Amino acid sequence: MPPAATPVPAPDREGARGGPRRARDPRLLAPAVAGPLTAAVFVLATALARSHPLGPYTRNVVDLGQQYLPYHAYWRAFLLGDTHGDAFLNWNSGFGAGFLGDIGTYLSSPFSLLVVLFPADRPELALYAITVLKIAAAGAAMGALLIRLRPAGRTGPWPLAALLGAAYALSGWTFNHGASVPMWLDGLIAFPLLCLVAEWARAGRRPVLGPLVVALAWTANFYTAYMATLGAALFLAVRLFTTGPGGSAEADPGTIAGAGGPAAGSAAVPKATARWRLAVLLRAGWTVGLGVGLAAPLVLVVFSGTKYADPTPETVFAPASWAELFGRFLPATANVDTPALSIGTPALLLALTLPFNRAVAPRVRLAWTALTVLVTLSLQWGPTHLLWHAGASPNGNPYRQTFVLSGLLLIAAWLSAAPGVPRPAALLGATALLGALALAARTSADIDAWSYPAAAAALLLALAALLPAARTGRSAASRVLPVAAAVALLAAQAGEAAVSGMRTERQQRADVAWAPRIGPWQRAVAAEVARADAWPAYRTDPGPLPGGNEPLLLGGEGADAYSSLTTENTSRTLDSLGFGHYAKGRHPETLDNPVADAIFSVGARIRSEPTEPVRQDAAPRGTATATTTPVPPLVTVHPAGNATVDPEDSAFRNQELLLGSSVYALPAVRRTGTTLTARCPAGTEVWFWAPEYHGTAALAGGAPADFDGRPPAVRAPMRALGTVPAGGEVRLRLVPERAPALPRQSVGCLDRARLAAAVARLTATGATEVTTTGHGLTAELPPGSTGVAVVAVPRATGWRCAAGDAAPVSARSHRGLLAIPLDGRATRVSCAFRPPGVRLGAAAGAAALLALLATALLARHRARRAGAGSHPGRQEFTGRPHEARSSGRNADYAPRRTGA
Repeated sequence: MPPAATPVPAPDREGARGGPRRARDPRLLAPAVAGPLTAAVFVLATALARSHPLGPYTRNVVDLGQQYLPYHAYWRAFLLGDTHGDAFLNWNSGFGAGFLGDIGTYLSSPFSLLVVLFPADRPELALYAITVLKIAAAGAAMGALLIRLRPAGRTGPWPLAALLGAAYALSGWTFNHGASVPMWLDGLIAFPLLCLVAEWARAGRRPVLGPLVVALAWTANFYTAYMATLGAALFLAVRLFTTGPGGSAEADPGTIAGAGGPAAGSAAVPKATARWRLAVLLRAGWTVGLGVGLAAPLVLVVFSGTKYADPTPETVFAPASWAELFGRFLPATANVDTPALSIGTPALLLALTLPFNRAVAPRVRLAWTALTVLVTLSLQWGPTHLLWHAGASPNGNPYRQTFVLSGLLLIAAWLSAAPGVPRPAALLGATALLGALALAARTSADIDAWSYPAAAAALLLALAALLPAARTGRSAASRVLPVAAAVALLAAQAGEAAVSGMRTERQQRADVAWAPRIGPWQRAVAAEVARADAWPAYRTDPGPLPGGNEPLLLGGEGADAYSSLTTENTSRTLDSLGFGHYAKGRHPETLDNPVADAIFSVGARIRSEPTEPVRQDAAPRGTATATTTPVPPLVTVHPAGNATVDPEDSAFRNQELLLGSSVYALPAVRRTGTTLTARCPAGTEVWFWAPEYHGTAALAGGAPADFDGRPPAVRAPMRALGTVPAGGEVRLRLVPERAPALPRQSVGCLDRARLAAAVARLTATGATEVTTTGHGLTAELPPGSTGVAVVAVPRATGWRCAAGDAAPVSARSHRGLLAIPLDGRATRVSCAFRPPGVRLGAAAGAAALLALLATALLARHRARRAGAGSHPGRQEFTGRPHEARSSGRNADYAPRRTGA
């Protein structure tokens, strides 16, 4: 801080009142320009790729079409009160699944609320708009952070901050990962915001707003917020090493050499002490602790849900080759198994000037260069890989934390270029380093035909902009780049980003799974579901369509559910009954089988077919027909007895055990090469169950049916192959794509008459009336019911049930479904679901809120004491050490000094 006698500029009254000068504040201009610039370039990339809604091609690649699109469609209906369930339970998916954890995983971002502004039949447009706004917000947030990092104690040029902010939001990570996993984009926004929180903690400012920002980040998407928090901690550590309490560089002879400013080692720069650094760390830790505590009501529910989720196979991290890693710094590269490191060649060039830029303090050069190198290396080492991913190596996309490194690179670019355009020597050194990187990447399989040409064009244009500006004089360049240079740099950065985004989208459409756009086919199915739905009298299953999570997208109450929190019991129970799955068990799919329909009270089933080939460049058309079948109620009564199933035994036998009747003939099967033979009663239906089989199977004289077993990721459902002929011989011909792995009991022959009798018996003894609430169910039973009441809902931790007026207790399991013991006296049973972790989360959130209120009161008390001790006409200080408080619009700026 300056000495007490140093004159202080008079307050800017016009700016303080928000007049024209306030509007020209670079702290506002940088984010205000970065956001729209980011959105414009991203939309341009979409248009160049001819992707929907700016072209005919689908954007619904991988989980975007299978998870996030259906969840946002359901979220709209939920917010408008058009769903059966509530925030605790989703009755539509997986025959009843917890929903609060899914909210915290997929939908808790404030941006997701915008779905209500779009028509119900345009969920793709809503999700695209949300994606664009998130990416724009990330660019604006980074622009706001950069303009507040004042190299050499001065404010850098806001156009550069805006350009680098947009470069951060339009990185290769965004195009390759974030745009197709929009929930991760909240982490992209969180990183610069949490770095701002770190700056507030360093300055001892905003003790209430800081925890609220942390809470918002962790609530929006705690998974990527965790990574962003780690990145912000590294940012704070380097800032504590390179700056003093006032925000300027610590005493270092080279801090602003050649920048036209005073010596960094002057008395104006306060000295950082170990005590001050410890105080900053404690403030930062308190801020993060409060924020995470405020987010605990959602975070702990998600964390608890992961404990009961279907476990995915353990993944052993295998680092990418160095050629692949270097190649991902180049534009137009796409691969989910390597780190997306591209930030644009002009921005990367500026970042690489930092080690060579002698106008920047040696301590700053060393610290930020070392940090970016170490974080890059951390991507490739197993222990740090686990640290970045909260101790669990993810299945797929092993470099999800790469956006943090992109942010650190852009901060390095800003610190090097904001004091002034780097000298030609620094630019040439960076160019040589960039050339070496490109040369080392020449063998990478990720290099696209556009990568080197796009990078070379952007580099030449950037050098043409920067080299003349570097020779115009440091004082002019430190204020603002010449207009021509700024325009050229913008064209180089934005043009390369648009091309990179276009190529990435096209490569994804060609290389990964995709779902078609929403169109007439889906709308026809949704209309049939609406006509047939009679919940809770019975369930309506919308049937399979390309994509997934059909009940969320189209309505109904089917088995299909794709969530990271699909419970292990749900997955194992449905597997044991012949259902299929994707995503290693976390995506159970529907099963068109009359016995399964009777067990789960699926009384209406929609069967649909496309009327034309399903293509990437058109919304599909198709027909849909609803078929209703008598089924037992949701709650049935069974004799007490063995309540377990063996998923590896026989799906046919497990179905019979849950139904309570024998309805299949289970013949001995003889296998000769690729032919299976057996004998069954004439007229029965032949069902083939081979969950690991990949190929086709056909009954003699019948059409072949496809089976897509690819363990452990994909499990094929049982399928009907036709009717047993009059002679009773069953002959199946297999055409496998690899050696078939068949279960012991792969063939079952269904007797429809026996099934009808079983349904009639369960209906006569089952519930006479069933009512449901948002997360509960009540059923009236016939008097004298004994044994066990079975609810056609997979048992999950959190369900509590009761018979009659008894107190609710944790629900029991009957072969994987909810069960309530009956003693013959109760005529009513009830169950309700409470997500695991919700009570503990609520308690932690309440405690954090009280702590935040106490923090606010303490901060207000200190501010009053500081105000009472101030004197008119003198520099006003807060109660925090070394922090100045000016009364004008420059409150975040270091006071100017006159004289030495």
